[in-house]
Amino acid sequence: MIRVLFIARYRDATMRRKLTYLAQANKVRLWHVFPHLWEDELLRIEHTAPPPEIYSQTAVGMIGRPSDPHRAFYRTLTFEMHHFQPDVIHAEEEPDSLAALQITLARHVWAPQSKLLFYTWQNINRPRPWYVRWVLNTSLQACDAMVCASQEALDVLRQQGCEKPAWVLPAVGVDTETFRPCLKTSYPTGAFVIGYIGRLVKEKGLEILLQAVAQLCREAGSAHLITLVIIGNGPGRASLEAQIKANGLADHTQLLPAMPPAEIARQLCNLDVLVLPSKTTPVWKEQFGRVLIEAMACKIPVIGSNSGAIPEVIGEAGLIFPEGEAQALAGCLRQLSESPELQFELAERGYNRVKRLYTQEHLAEQTAMIYHNIL
Repeated sequence: MIRVLFIARYRDATMRRKLTYLAQANKVRLWHVFPHLWEDELLRIEHTAPPPEIYSQTAVGMIGRPSDPHRAFYRTLTFEMHHFQPDVIHAEEEPDSLAALQITLARHVWAPQSKLLFYTWQNINRPRPWYVRWVLNTSLQACDAMVCASQEALDVLRQQGCEKPAWVLPAVGVDTETFRPCLKTSYPTGAFVIGYIGRLVKEKGLEILLQAVAQLCREAGSAHLITLVIIGNGPGRASLEAQIKANGLADHTQLLPAMPPAEIARQLCNLDVLVLPSKTTPVWKEQFGRVLIEAMACKIPVIGSNSGAIPEVIGEAGLIFPEGEAQALAGCLRQLSESPELQFELAERGYNRVKRLYTQEHLAEQTAMIYHNIL
């Protein structure tokens, strides 16, 4: 039995499902340390612990916002290391973060015999101040292995000089108990329903989506009623509302607030396609796009830009367009709207890809294999 201290800031129960599978089926005794409160621009959630026979948990406060991956750290000195004496400390924290430095120091004092595993999403090797480079180098020297969200993240890790063992594996997969195929219950028969779910921020490329949908609506002889559903919150909401009016889409668009996962799953089933039109900036590009695999698990076709990890996540199971090109996105949407056969084919491909690569059960199995590997 491997004793694993797992430190991660999971937002909701669907994200934590991996830990239940990890503890139940993989000969892992698990202790999860996590923030008792999660709050970001989408949701505010106070966590509750699972039944104690599944795995142990300790909820702690945080200094800083839990949604800030770099500058927030935990209100604890030990992370329960002195009680638990783990074989593996698996911290899903960026190695250049204050939390990673905090965990590195705690491990040095309380559990120096344990193996230390960090996680990185970062797929851009951006410039850092000297003190952040010092934190990064300290964490990378102390850790025994790394897990990366994408191949690009692994490439950046190697560029930073880290030669430790590393695996490409999403931190969080899709909870197929919540996200599964279901029947459409809303919107008129014959309507082609396009969806976006996520943060309302400039880098998500929503202006490109609006331009593409407006082009579809303007096309003479269009045989479909076009409906656009946007779900989320963020600082760009007021600007988005203005852009919806400017593109003449007020009668075609529903702008809904952020929702908990179970309601997101129900909303996904009402879509004909989900679009993630992210745009790369000098300091950010799409690191995974979890809503893609949630849609695929519901048998909803997906379209994504070629920003960051999106093509890697979608693979052969959806359509990809060059980021920032509204006309190309309109072409993808037109292609789907005119072909129920293609919709069905992509839905099946996406569902099969999720079952093969992205379920929480699969990620738990792969994570347990990593523990055995580093031990």
